[in-house]
Amino acid sequence: MSKGRFGKYGGQYVPEIVMPVLTELEAAYEKYKEDPDFIAELNKYYTQYAGRPTLLYYAEQLTKHYGGAKIYLKREDLLHTGAHKINNALGQVLLAKRMGKKRIIAETGAGQHGVATATVAALFGMECHVFMGAVDIERQKLNVFKMKLLGTKVIPVTTGTATLKDATSEAIRYWAAHIDDTHYIIGSAVGPHPYPTMVRDFQACIGREIRQQLKKETGGRLDYLIACVGGGSNAIGTFHDWRNDTQVKKFGVEAAGRGPAAGDNAQTLSNPASRPGVLHGAYSYLAQDDDGQVIEVYSISAGLDYPGVGPEHAMFHEQGVVKYVGIDDKEALDAFQLLSRLEGIIPAVESSHALAYLEKLMPQTTPDQVVVVTLSGRGDKDVQQVAKVLGEEIE
Repeated sequence: MSKGRFGKYGGQYVPEIVMPVLTELEAAYEKYKEDPDFIAELNKYYTQYAGRPTLLYYAEQLTKHYGGAKIYLKREDLLHTGAHKINNALGQVLLAKRMGKKRIIAETGAGQHGVATATVAALFGMECHVFMGAVDIERQKLNVFKMKLLGTKVIPVTTGTATLKDATSEAIRYWAAHIDDTHYIIGSAVGPHPYPTMVRDFQACIGREIRQQLKKETGGRLDYLIACVGGGSNAIGTFHDWRNDTQVKKFGVEAAGRGPAAGDNAQTLSNPASRPGVLHGAYSYLAQDDDGQVIEVYSISAGLDYPGVGPEHAMFHEQGVVKYVGIDDKEALDAFQLLSRLEGIIPAVESSHALAYLEKLMPQTTPDQVVVVTLSGRGDKDVQQVAKVLGEEIE
């Protein structure tokens, strides 16, 4: 991979004013990523604060329900703040501290990255602003309150679709005006170099732990690996350590929303109509029209409601390393309820997309095979929204 590129994807497509801070960030990351003191401090917070390593749980009842392969869940939902987002937030805040930054900003859709960023900002005594689309603020009220409780200023974004894409755009604008004292913690494996590489590296603990844990559980056997994909941080963290294991079939599950029509889903790599373009500082696959304008996307899941995808995923798609597929709202909600009833685990609606793919995959499997699904987050944040969809109101 050339600098900042995953094949032809990635790069740095940003205003000139932002280039110095990207250069500064890249230099800091290159300096500290191999630094024993930085690694030791990050690992300390991973284990003592976030709760790593997370469990690899054999879902016995879910396995019995489907028949076929043994199903294991990688329990990122057990992490402090309730999702994988804390892995990256801790890594980046430690970098920001070493770079002398005083303020942290972030964008968030489902609110999990916002909560993780607000959490680490509180932990290290930093000012924190989180940009969030007005639509997402309405459907993720619990996470908005958590961020405010942690001392973060939540800034509503009402432009465009008032969702994740627009929150990201607004965060970038703010950053460009405050680059001297502000670090932008991008929450997914998107954006200009070095973000896709850096976020992947901070999330790659997921895939490494799966490999280590499977040695004990299955003698190392793995046949299928599944993760949901919005921007793609939990998925790239899941797949990266397995990218060269050709015997392991890997599935990235995108949001097929209400249907295949433009604007009714958030599929990029699994949608034949998507094609490469530039969004938020990087070249990757996008949902766009014939004029190159980004199309409004939709998902019941705020965390998957994004019109692009990380550039490394675009490369994996073209190389056939990962197969990207779509799961619609109903399928995801069915999986949300199924795991809750069978295993006593309420998953995030994002993760429910990955779980729902088991309906299509499991009939092809045999009892000697092994499936791992990364449970990227827990569903506390989604219960009110799901209840409303299912016809129940929670005051």
